[in-house]
Amino acid sequence: MKLIVQIPCFNEERQLPQTLAALPREVEGFDVVEWLVIDDGSGDRTVEVARAGGVDHVIRLTNNKGLAAAFQAGLDACLKLGADVIVNTDADNQYDGRDIPQLVAPILAGHADMVIGDRQVKTIEHFSPGKKLLQRLGSWVVRQASSTDIPDTTSGFRAYNREAALQVQAVSRFTYTLETVIQAGKLMVAIDSVPIRTNPKTRESRLFPSTGAYVRRNALSIFRVYSQYQPLKVFWSGAVVLGLAALAVFIRFLVTFVEKPSISGHTQSLVVAGVLFNTAMLLGALGVIGDLLDAQRTLSQRTFERVRRIELQLGVEPSHYEPGERQPLEV
Repeated sequence: MKLIVQIPCFNEERQLPQTLAALPREVEGFDVVEWLVIDDGSGDRTVEVARAGGVDHVIRLTNNKGLAAAFQAGLDACLKLGADVIVNTDADNQYDGRDIPQLVAPILAGHADMVIGDRQVKTIEHFSPGKKLLQRLGSWVVRQASSTDIPDTTSGFRAYNREAALQVQAVSRFTYTLETVIQAGKLMVAIDSVPIRTNPKTRESRLFPSTGAYVRRNALSIFRVYSQYQPLKVFWSGAVVLGLAALAVFIRFLVTFVEKPSISGHTQSLVVAGVLFNTAMLLGALGVIGDLLDAQRTLSQRTFERVRRIELQLGVEPSHYEPGERQPLEV
């Protein structure tokens, strides 16, 4: 059994040594434990620091493609390097590497294909009240869309067995956390969650320049993910609301027209009712189209999984791969 711990990195030369120092080299249930760093187009010495820290594998992307792309490139490389279980963690040392054994325990026991570390967001001191609220809201939305009961769906500390990793495909350019949980839920992947520890904040998030940006981007991401995977609920809910509003305005027009037919000025109510009704019909049509696209996405997902299996059988090498030579870091 081989476990590979993957770490997506972008300009992490300062935080990476702490992260690597906490990672285990031996985990009960595995014969081999290896480390893989995905360099997402860093402009600093991330790769050199990673090699000095003893990483076994490096994926060096040619430019900054974003966290989701780096995560996906890491999964692909880990599978081609023979991983039976893959653990993803962040390079900023947010998660405690000592919790990896308990993170993979449900997979080793055969109870889960995918395990997500629960940071217990309410207890994290450096999270603002707004961030805690949005984290909980995002997790609630994802639970509704994925039919799972994961308490912390935005956690990046997670483990996949080989079968689960074969099926995951993050297409968002912003984040993989929400989307991959929904995918797993729809693909009937067994998901579990375990409580984990977090470390004090080492730096500000590079994904969000401010709390306001965090709220805007995460809210947009939540809406996009939910509307992609539950289009009928999103668009038909809007259609029902606007349809009822159109009906109310039209009834008002009829009542006024019947009671006072000689008085002019009813036309605007009729126009408003017509606009609302047409908008409701448009939203309903978008819901149907979105549902058809969702079915097409499922077929594409299955095709992607089969292509991955064929690549593994043919022994295709990982893209952008470099061996992680263990050498001293030059000062």
